[in-house]
Amino acid sequence: MAQPMTPAAVHKQYDEAMTAFRRQIADSAARVAFGREADSFMRQCACGVWHADQGITPRHVEYYNAVYSKGNPVPTALYWELAASVEGYDRFVLPNFFRQLIRADLERGLSQSRRFVDTFTLMLLLFAAVDGKVSEAEAGFVNACADSMFAYCDQTGVSGGKSGLDVSEFVARRTDGAPVKTGRPEDEAVSPAPAKTAEAKEEAPAEPEPTLEELLAQLDELCGLDKVKEDVKGLINLVKVRRLRQEAGLPVPPMSLHLVFMGNPGTGKTTVARLLAKIYHAVGVLSKGQLVEVDRSGLVAGFVGQTALKTQEVVDKALGGVLFIDEAYALANQDNPNDFGREAIEVLLKGMEDHRDDLIVIVAGYTDLMGDFIHANPGLESRFNKYFYFEDYDGGQLAEIFRSVCKKNGYELDESADKAAAEAFQVMYDRRDENFGNARDVRNVFEAAVARQANRVAAIEAPQKEDLMALIVADLDLEASVE
Repeated sequence: MAQPMTPAAVHKQYDEAMTAFRRQIADSAARVAFGREADSFMRQCACGVWHADQGITPRHVEYYNAVYSKGNPVPTALYWELAASVEGYDRFVLPNFFRQLIRADLERGLSQSRRFVDTFTLMLLLFAAVDGKVSEAEAGFVNACADSMFAYCDQTGVSGGKSGLDVSEFVARRTDGAPVKTGRPEDEAVSPAPAKTAEAKEEAPAEPEPTLEELLAQLDELCGLDKVKEDVKGLINLVKVRRLRQEAGLPVPPMSLHLVFMGNPGTGKTTVARLLAKIYHAVGVLSKGQLVEVDRSGLVAGFVGQTALKTQEVVDKALGGVLFIDEAYALANQDNPNDFGREAIEVLLKGMEDHRDDLIVIVAGYTDLMGDFIHANPGLESRFNKYFYFEDYDGGQLAEIFRSVCKKNGYELDESADKAAAEAFQVMYDRRDENFGNARDVRNVFEAAVARQANRVAAIEAPQKEDLMALIVADLDLEASVE
């Protein structure tokens, strides 16, 4: 059994994690609700964790009273009060602030509610470990709560998927070294899938990899991004000439291919990063060419020492390809010198040095914040010296993206709808503010139009193929889109 943490250490980790997450909440109303309600909710969940483990000690009272964040009242529960709360714990209920996070995510095209599930999971594991171990029953409770929250994100349509955080990694191990089961009922019912035979693998040959010319054609097909396209092609030429110099026995000066992508959300940063990974593979810079995309929650854990392990796993997964870190500025918390994000940065820098011939890192985020991030560590400044700026799409480009999305999904705009959409997207661009989502806003308009079109077509007695494909002005509801 590991040495239990002190209540002071539990409070420190809890306060830092919750404060860091609260600062990242973009919506002010959701941020206020989180600050007001989160501590109480997390203490209820601590009771649920300890209820699953069947029993508490007077020592648990000190840990319970340590669960509060800066600026909020400090709890003063007594043993009999806590014992009654743990014994009487009923069931997990989604908190109001989480529902507000969901609404804010849907309005802004974000996925902060999904990130909270990671923070929530790590905090519950922190509560479970106050006695020096995370038991099978506690892990089962944590998994069930996290699954419930992810399921609600899926149900409401929040973008993104379930994180790669594996609760079983924290579960105490048996004396034979095997991990303890997580305690979820479905674990007992599912048998391991049979391994694929060599014959089965031969039946599904891998698709041929795209050529450099095909990848550059895909880059050219992207709407806008003229400066980015020019920069990418210049980078490719530089790589090609370096390789030719190497083959000719000429000296090749050291060069960093790590990149900084700066710009607002929805400007194509991830799409370009994915293409760049394949392009680097096509010209022989990378051995595989895969893209591994993460943000702070995919690198930073809530326990001392766990961040290094978590970040190293991501680096290992990205070897041979590109590691794309979105909103990378969240790793550099200038207000807290002990933030675990700094540990993640150090591991990243070491990975970039150890694997400089087969790993490329692209960091991305808002222009002003990315400057602060790069200057937060001298190692970052020396490795990231190429900057790509992704400008906002203008009204005409937004309209072109909308037409492309419609065509790709089998919808057709009549002349009136096309004209109305173009005018509306120009207004959207002219009125843009700090919450402007670029292509994400276009996607929201498209999805809303498809929903309204479905309601309209469902009322037609025998709709034809043309009816199923047609989007008209009434389907677009463009006045609401530009408000």
